[in-house]
Amino acid sequence: MRRRSCDGQAAEIVVLCPHFEPDNAPTGTVMTRIVRELVGLGHCVHVVTALPWYHEHRIEPSWEGKLVRRELTPWGSITRVHPFPGDDKTDLARRAFGFVASSTLMGLMGLRAGRGWFRRIDVVLAMSPPLTLGMTGWFVARLRRARMVFNIQDVFPDAAIEIGAISNRYVIGIASWVERLSYRSADAVTVLSDDLADNVRGKLPVQFADTVHVIPNFVDTEAIVPDNRLTALRAELGVGDEPVVLYAGNLGFSQSFGLLFHAARHRPDVTFLIVGAGAARIDLDAQAAGLANVLVRDYVDVDRLPELLATGDIHVVPLKKGLGRVSVPSKIYSIMAAGRPALAAIDSDTAVPAMLDASGGGIAVEPDNPEAFLNALNRLLALDDLGLTLGAGGRRWVVAHAAPRAVGAAYSDLLDSLAHR
Repeated sequence: MRRRSCDGQAAEIVVLCPHFEPDNAPTGTVMTRIVRELVGLGHCVHVVTALPWYHEHRIEPSWEGKLVRRELTPWGSITRVHPFPGDDKTDLARRAFGFVASSTLMGLMGLRAGRGWFRRIDVVLAMSPPLTLGMTGWFVARLRRARMVFNIQDVFPDAAIEIGAISNRYVIGIASWVERLSYRSADAVTVLSDDLADNVRGKLPVQFADTVHVIPNFVDTEAIVPDNRLTALRAELGVGDEPVVLYAGNLGFSQSFGLLFHAARHRPDVTFLIVGAGAARIDLDAQAAGLANVLVRDYVDVDRLPELLATGDIHVVPLKKGLGRVSVPSKIYSIMAAGRPALAAIDSDTAVPAMLDASGGGIAVEPDNPEAFLNALNRLLALDDLGLTLGAGGRRWVVAHAAPRAVGAAYSDLLDSLAHR
């Protein structure tokens, strides 16, 4: 394929993703940094994303009033469309297909004034979830005579089936068909770990196996650094100087929060702090009402994330059974960058246990096992330094293996190789 550039830059790329800064959903943070790295390497990038809505599951007040907002940047453009938000499982189809319809239209539109609807670009990079963005990416790529890369953060519909978000066998059949068609339609599929690569390759004819590439996520190890545990944020959140077990992130149906409540009943000397928002929030508030040592709090400002990470002495990653094989929780990188030990309840022989084993940065136990979780937590709490030595090992590993520059370069190399075909 003949490569075309914009303003002499390396390659012209369209990125289709559900979140982008200032919407700091985990996948939004990931794609924002990937774009920054690509721009730093000389690429011209046009982002098509949703209006910010993640925290409250509604459009943020400062972004209301328009269905579409477009912004030209020195490196390309950002187009934001209405995501049709909602916060319960029944809204999944409406959100996925509503956003896909909008993003398809925006992806086809001229990305710079006066250049036309169907001018040639180099590569389309589409992120899943939502799974349906794979077909959006294929459609935009075909009409713009571009290559298409399908970036998989969570393997769908497997993840949705595991948490019960979809159970109708006809819906599952259709979603599985769309999944396989999306993989086969892409020029390249990127996943976060070897076990996710095995999952995807297992759904493809053997001749497509080489299209699957492993590129891990990353963390900004310069912004997130180990810090004093006695932060100012403790007082603001209602925490003293006691040990803090922290979960920070999406409060959804993929997490086994029951493990934390079970442990809290056995360790009244420890504060269990849950920070975030999501569909499970109301249920968590109700469960926490009877436990004085469990606190559920809203998201803190993104610029205070390093402080929040320092506030926790031990961080937990409580993923339900089966989800470790379809997802790599991005929070594990931030925990390790902060130099704190991680306690992960997650499927064995998957990415997170392998990372903890290689780094010595924490403990992994089988998912949905309250006693195994409590025993491992007691081991960490019994350490003289509350696991800081383990956390230091995690920090060293993530600096060596998950730096943004290396990950950005891997994406750039892949996109350039496709652009030059």
